[in-house]
Amino acid sequence: MLEIVPLQAFKDNYIWTLRNATHAAVVDPGDAQPVLDYLAREKLVLAAILATHHHPDHVGGIPRLLEAHTAPVYGPAGEPIADLTHRVAEGDRVPIPALGVTFSVLDIPGHTRAHVAYYGAESLFCGDTLFACGCGRVFEGTPEQMYASLSKLGALPAATKVYCGHEYTLANIQFALAVEPGNATLAERERRERARRASGVPTLPTTLGEERATNPFLRCLEPAVVESANKYLGARLSDPVRVFAAIREWKNRF
Repeated sequence: MLEIVPLQAFKDNYIWTLRNATHAAVVDPGDAQPVLDYLAREKLVLAAILATHHHPDHVGGIPRLLEAHTAPVYGPAGEPIADLTHRVAEGDRVPIPALGVTFSVLDIPGHTRAHVAYYGAESLFCGDTLFACGCGRVFEGTPEQMYASLSKLGALPAATKVYCGHEYTLANIQFALAVEPGNATLAERERRERARRASGVPTLPTTLGEERATNPFLRCLEPAVVESANKYLGARLSDPVRVFAAIREWKNRF
């Protein structure tokens, strides 16, 4: 039975830990200590490390993990991550036999130049590209790339569980409400997620169905989102990439 456990790191990072009774794999271990502590406490063997992109808060713990454990390390072929044993890109598959799962790799550039996601077991590990009710900043790619990457993720089945890299949900919802104040589903989501955080419970995973209904960055064709982008820019536009670029810039300043 596969279980997915969030290990908290730094201020708001999640290190997603996939486990059964004997083994575990970790996604984006920016800090080794929470992983080492968990593996020791639960008496688990490290089966694999998966990295989505090169930022230190996602890969900084890998060297220390490898000092204590021997495991394959998967990560984007086009990014400078020193300890990778398997450089992967779209079309590749990542088998983790000890857990009985295999993931497909998706290229999702935009946040970084060669960011990847891992999709399998009705779950999506997408790093800092798609967030709950938001998306990552466009640091190394272009708005066109980021919009295409988000569209690729948004086209996956609605029931897909989304495991992203940070607990940013409440702040993202505040921005989403500014973009689409009339979205009743979004207003209900705010109430639900506030209750979760007040109880100390993660807002993740979300689902792609929920994101399609509430995340403005997946709703760039919706009239209300287009209108808000136009008001922000003081211009008239309808091209979804330009709408995306406008609301992403707005979010940067929000």
